[in-house]
Amino acid sequence: MVISSFAVPDSSFKFQVDRAAVDVIATADISFESLTAQEMLISQEEKNSCRDWYENNILTAENPAYNFSYGTKTLRGSLDDWKISVGKESEAGEFFKGGKTTYIDLVNESAALEACVEATIYEENATCEWVVYLKNTGSENSPVIKNFYAADCVLPMGKTDLYFSKGTEPAPNDFEMMKAALTSVPTVFSANGGRTESVMPYFNLNGKDNGVVFCLGWSGQWYASMARTVGGVKIKAKQEKLNAYLEPEEEIRSPLVSLTFYNNSNALKGFNSFRKWTVDCVYPDNIKMITTAGVGAEQPGMSVENIVNNIKNSPVEWTDMLDAYWIDAGWYPHNVSWGDGVGDWFPDPERFPEGFGAVSDAAAERGLDLLLWYEPERCAVGTEVYDECKKHEGWMVESDDYERNMVNFANEEALAYITGLMLDSVRLNKVSYFRIDSIPEPLPFWQQADKMWENGRKGITENHYVTNFYGFLDTLLSEFPNLKIDNCCSGGKRIDIEMSRRSIPLWRSDFNCLDGEGRANPEILQGTQAQTYGISFWLPINGTCAYVDGEYADRTNIIPCTQRTGYEFARKYMDENYYPLRYAGLDLTEWQASQYGTDAEGFAVIYKRENVEQNNFNIKLNGLDPDKTYVYYDYDKPEIKYEMTGAELMSKGVDLEITETPKAVIILYSAK
Repeated sequence: MVISSFAVPDSSFKFQVDRAAVDVIATADISFESLTAQEMLISQEEKNSCRDWYENNILTAENPAYNFSYGTKTLRGSLDDWKISVGKESEAGEFFKGGKTTYIDLVNESAALEACVEATIYEENATCEWVVYLKNTGSENSPVIKNFYAADCVLPMGKTDLYFSKGTEPAPNDFEMMKAALTSVPTVFSANGGRTESVMPYFNLNGKDNGVVFCLGWSGQWYASMARTVGGVKIKAKQEKLNAYLEPEEEIRSPLVSLTFYNNSNALKGFNSFRKWTVDCVYPDNIKMITTAGVGAEQPGMSVENIVNNIKNSPVEWTDMLDAYWIDAGWYPHNVSWGDGVGDWFPDPERFPEGFGAVSDAAAERGLDLLLWYEPERCAVGTEVYDECKKHEGWMVESDDYERNMVNFANEEALAYITGLMLDSVRLNKVSYFRIDSIPEPLPFWQQADKMWENGRKGITENHYVTNFYGFLDTLLSEFPNLKIDNCCSGGKRIDIEMSRRSIPLWRSDFNCLDGEGRANPEILQGTQAQTYGISFWLPINGTCAYVDGEYADRTNIIPCTQRTGYEFARKYMDENYYPLRYAGLDLTEWQASQYGTDAEGFAVIYKRENVEQNNFNIKLNGLDPDKTYVYYDYDKPEIKYEMTGAELMSKGVDLEITETPKAVIILYSAK
């Protein structure tokens, strides 16, 4: 069953059709059986399964896992026309952290095309990934390239369930985990307007005896298809709308595809193997869970003096628990609202005449980094970036909304210009966290640019734009090795593996934004709990904040990255294994519970919501060593400690009496 309306041009309508289809064919009523600590380990058999598939489908001249059409031919159908050579496998970590990389070159002299596959295997994580590059080496335009599939292959599996997550609307149930049975009719997903709104590009294919976590890295209009077929599950992945010849020396690339192999009928094994790979090999070395606090610099009267005094006068016990001081949109000159100044990337000279150096210095004295908001892809009429881009053909795609004009990152000169501006701004303002936002949907701009400057070549602007966008981020990280990037994008609308390699989302959904009167959404607490439950399957490090006071709200803010201090003793476990124990969605009459940690130590949090009538809850922990003895206790009653074996904690569980409503109970455990 095709569940995505990927052919619908209107993104808002597409989103509604996508979500309606998801709700018809999938369920959020999902539970997971227990796994022992031994079962959670990545086995040699799983490593071998990954290596075998990788060698037979990637390091091969006979059965490539990727495919594309050029003119009237396909790569798969014309392999005899291509000279294929497999390079030497690198040492682990030479190109990608923990991975061994091989370059496969494919040359077709008659068509003047060259392809290069950058393939990496992470043997200790039973994971492999690859990207395909395609270049015109001739002096004339190439044949038309289309159906450029990064993945077009079969995974050896039997009857399979598909686990996937909703994207961000924004809504209280953003990132909700869904489950559907795969059939022989393809299940198809794609992005909305170039952004991740309907679903996330992460999929756990769970069979009777084995499974594969299949993910995409493409911060644009991605496409993914899965269907049962003879011999297993057929997967396809590509940039959805590419149909273009290549000019001489022009090169394009496919999305990145990653596969994590596991041998277990319990999908939790796959989720946690994928999380471990993400932490071990994907995230930049300087990425960590953080606590932030800050201001929106568009506030009237906000000045360097105000901010510096705020930092200096903050209690030591407060700043000792903080990692960064956050200054959001509006720090540049603007008129009516913060949006009409986007494109003037210098501090407002009336409020911040000497920039943010003094702010950064004051923060550093208290042990804090400076986090500063940017949106380099957009410019409003009359700003410095708009005026400069207006002078050059192809530098900017304009819109009817004077605040929403797109800097064309696909244009190399425009890219160099905006990169230089951002490097200067980071340097002068002593920025430690580069918060990159992106408000408008990019796909309509990319399509407009194709018509204006690319002779109607469909998808070519998007391909170069996305590729150059990654290059832009890589340049920032290369120039400033200690810089951290906060991936905002309207709150969680650009989450994929390629972005995880460079950034973390400190604001995962705009559902948590306050309204114009400074009020939180009435569903903020159950929504935040539900989102943490859902996004934790995929992203070990993510962030948001529920701006509500009280203990129950504070414990709802037990999130890897948050703007509320406290509970660091629990949050430190949130990039370890994740075990969803009870999902309530948004139902205030039901309990919700999750566990994070290792078989040695960790915590569980149980939410007794506002309308729960029962006072007793049985919690069964997961991922423990059955033969070990564990000490556990209620955080609110540390003087009373209990002992049980891992087997008892996972099978019999612990009966809790919780009379207060609402109440969040934290259970800590450790092996003796």
